[in-house]
Amino acid sequence: MMESPGRSASIMVVDDEAVTRISLSDALRLEGYEVATAASGEEALSLLSKQGPFDLVVLDLKMPGMDGLEVATRIHEVFPHTVIILLTAFGTMETAIEAIRRGAHDYLLKPTPVPKIMESVRKGLRKRRQGRRRQQLVQQLKQTVSKLDAIESQEDVEVEADAEPARFLEVRDVVIDRQKHLAKRKGEPLDLTPTEFRVLSCLMETPDEVRSPKQLVKRARGYEADTQGARAIIRVHVRRLRKKLEPNPSGPTYILNVRGVGYMFASSPRDED
Repeated sequence: MMESPGRSASIMVVDDEAVTRISLSDALRLEGYEVATAASGEEALSLLSKQGPFDLVVLDLKMPGMDGLEVATRIHEVFPHTVIILLTAFGTMETAIEAIRRGAHDYLLKPTPVPKIMESVRKGLRKRRQGRRRQQLVQQLKQTVSKLDAIESQEDVEVEADAEPARFLEVRDVVIDRQKHLAKRKGEPLDLTPTEFRVLSCLMETPDEVRSPKQLVKRARGYEADTQGARAIIRVHVRRLRKKLEPNPSGPTYILNVRGVGYMFASSPRDED
């Protein structure tokens, strides 16, 4: 008996005492609930296997054969959202604690007035509705997060596509064609190695912005290097690049050194710092 919007809650009354079973089921029906009855734990489990979960089960603790605690355990294992109310004429603190541990919502002592049972039923069903509502909200939240992740992933793809490096870079009289892997100064080709070409491209992407040796190694060589190692690597490539690019390598005007920080490509001629 799966719960659906707009229908009354389904309840099963399980008690080997016919008077208690019949009177309680009649009272529940008068309250508008759908009610089924079972005279034993075995009959209750058989009914559950045929009809599916009930919203709530009112269960006698002491019955011949399978007792209420065992039935409660079996129900809770298969239908964890079914609310269980245990009734007993032989209540102890130990059995009450054990009942709650096995998933019971409430533990009432016989003879319990019908209004008190009804109050427990209403509270149990309200608790069940709230639990299902929380589940729905969590599921909706997961779906929303999943959709947002998908949108974000798509945006990342679009950003990466938009951020594809431009084919040409031009600063002052130096031009780079990334597609053909060519570099020219004043129209004259520069004979650059692949690493020199990538270092120059990295610097020309952001003229007048200092790039650290570690950044340049990462871009030009594709791996991380420590600060000291990166300085040594890039110093060699910058020296060779200046010999091919600068009219006066000892007095560079294109690739400038910012001591202790890194290198930059100057957008206009200036003296080295």
